[in-house]
Amino acid sequence: MERRALLQMGVAAAVMVGGGLTSRALWQRFATQDLNFDDLMAFEPKGQVTLIHFADLHSQITPIYFREPSTNVGVGAAAGLVPHLTGQEFARHYDLKTATPELHALTYLDFEALALSYGKVGGVDRMATVIERIRAERPGKTLTLDSGDTWHGSHITLQENGADMVKVSNALGVDAMASHFEFTLGQDILDDRLAEFDGDFLAGNVRDVEWDEPVFDAFKVYERNGVRIAVVGQAFPYTAIANPRWMFEKYGFGIQLNELKSNVAAARRQADLVVLLSHNGFDVDRKVASEVDGIDVILSGHTHDAIPAPERIGKTLLVSSGSNGKFVSRLDIDVGRDGVLDYSYALIPIFADIIPAHAGVSALVDEIRKPFAGHLDEIVGQTNSLLYRRGNLNGTMDDLICQALIEQRDAEIALSPGFRWGPSLLPGQHITREDIYDQTAITYPQAYRQKMTGQMIKTILEDVADNLFHPDPFFQQGGDMVRVGGIGFDLSIDNGIGRRISNLRLISNGQMLDAGREYVVAGWGSINKGTEGPAAWDVIFDHLAEQPIVDITPNSDVRLVS
Repeated sequence: MERRALLQMGVAAAVMVGGGLTSRALWQRFATQDLNFDDLMAFEPKGQVTLIHFADLHSQITPIYFREPSTNVGVGAAAGLVPHLTGQEFARHYDLKTATPELHALTYLDFEALALSYGKVGGVDRMATVIERIRAERPGKTLTLDSGDTWHGSHITLQENGADMVKVSNALGVDAMASHFEFTLGQDILDDRLAEFDGDFLAGNVRDVEWDEPVFDAFKVYERNGVRIAVVGQAFPYTAIANPRWMFEKYGFGIQLNELKSNVAAARRQADLVVLLSHNGFDVDRKVASEVDGIDVILSGHTHDAIPAPERIGKTLLVSSGSNGKFVSRLDIDVGRDGVLDYSYALIPIFADIIPAHAGVSALVDEIRKPFAGHLDEIVGQTNSLLYRRGNLNGTMDDLICQALIEQRDAEIALSPGFRWGPSLLPGQHITREDIYDQTAITYPQAYRQKMTGQMIKTILEDVADNLFHPDPFFQQGGDMVRVGGIGFDLSIDNGIGRRISNLRLISNGQMLDAGREYVVAGWGSINKGTEGPAAWDVIFDHLAEQPIVDITPNSDVRLVS
């Protein structure tokens, strides 16, 4: 069967406040007909303004495969709620049908088979086509907003210090953006990039630590079609904890709830519609919506969640548009004196085989890639296994990284950061240098080798677990659980701090880790200044030079026991 004939999705049905179509009907409009680009973009316009949103692009400018998580655990009040539903639970919640494009786009179910049928997703030239179509339908009524983690994540971006992605942001016509990994470019380089950026960099929760004053604009008011729209920006609150503090030492972060309330109140006085452009993460934004009055819409980023309908928290609409260029959101709003009267929404999957490439942005992509193409396209291995990263506990791509760390750094145990970004590879695919860079391209990639006691290893795991699974979202620092090699453990998320990790053992002999014994540990992505070692990508290249055929069985030694 032709791939195009398989695409039978309905992605653009109206979701109305107080009635009309529900979220379960969102994906069913074209359930019985073949999909083409016009079908994909079909939408019933509503109101005076349209918000276009994407998040967490991570420098992925060409089409990729990207598998959604099989494990996304909610804790505290968020347990069992969107976005903490995966697989069949997610499918039931949104009434997704078997073997359909919507199931493929939004879940991990049958990922390999459906990926072969439906092809790759993303590509900024396809995103540009979608954005241009929306603007053409709504002239003078659109605002394009990016929740951040855009100027980071590829070899080219490392070499170009983010200048490549600023060109992409400008080509997409981004009006305003939030931020996180952008700060790991370093203060001086970030200043250079901001001078080149045509849009607004909004971060009301970032302050100068010496002078205790704002560093960036907290919000800006835009007028579209007679409506004043205030966009309030929120950078990732824990940037200075999750990333190397020494790279941006003059900046202080935090949720800054009182400051946020003040900024929203000031924005409310100047605008008809208040939008929080956020890199807080979904659960943090859910709590923000319940504690900060006056926010009409939150456009969330950081946790990479893709949900096909906004969540309603009080009077606030909470939107989350996925990651890696896989989706673009469209939110049409009928704005009244008190904010949102009515709205329509579509989470548009960027199916690369369906959406035509935008000629101008495609030429920009070619220009950006040309100096690096030969190096990036070099084949360094082949995978017989599905390689993916996304998930709270483990991913097979991270298992490959841990194998490389143990073998190439002569270690007993490997620790790899719980990053969420990075494309997936299907069984049978060649592994290129670019594929490895896309998993490791950070500005602090050194692969360390050091001795740690069993107690220190447990403490590290407990600290990360508390950062992830603290019942109060304002104490959650994002990311996924640190990936491990050479050891296994049980994780009880409902236990308190220091009591979540048990049965911590060596895989080689099944023995429990000795709290007092020292073990040789290899890892990468340390936030400590002066960390020494080869770049993580070089460690993996060396590993693949010795073992070019990858066979990975998903890690079953890390177990969720709650």
